[in-house]
Amino acid sequence: MDKIKTELSSFYQGVPAGGPAPAGIETTPRQVIFADIGMHIDHDGVWHYRGTPINRPELVKLFASVLRRDTEGQHWLITPAEIAPVRVDDAPFIVVSMEIEGSDHNQVIHFRTNIDTAVTLDNTHTLRMDDNSVPYITLGGRLEAKLNRPVYYDVVTHAVEEKLEGAHIFGIWSAGVFHKLGDVDLED
Repeated sequence: MDKIKTELSSFYQGVPAGGPAPAGIETTPRQVIFADIGMHIDHDGVWHYRGTPINRPELVKLFASVLRRDTEGQHWLITPAEIAPVRVDDAPFIVVSMEIEGSDHNQVIHFRTNIDTAVTLDNTHTLRMDDNSVPYITLGGRLEAKLNRPVYYDVVTHAVEEKLEGAHIFGIWSAGVFHKLGDVDLED
């Protein structure tokens, strides 16, 4: 894998053009839309090409810089000249660390992903819990990063109970925004 050139077009060689277009993402006549090129991001955020893990961080960062998610939830590598689908098992990125500035209602939480990008939990980059109580933070381009277990446990240790609109909510403050983790189960 390390011998493959970092040019994106080298990953499309031998793959037929004419794949379906991404939903809700504008394309141009200059862009070639490819079918499956064999790109996959597994449940742990590890990128694979044709079944082989991509072990070069700079190459993963290159791909990540052109990754987008369409309105139907499909992931795509999109450059001015090419578009190719990426199969993603869960979220394409994993939050691996966090840092907190301040405290209580005035705290600001900064996360760092497995590709070394930073994101602040705020009104643009919100926290959401899926149906299985797995936490994700929203990123740009409709992308998300899943919080790894140790980071999620750190978040929970800083969470508080708030009463909002008559409901008791368990969540965390960051950048002046309360991010819900769950409902508080009050026993009579």
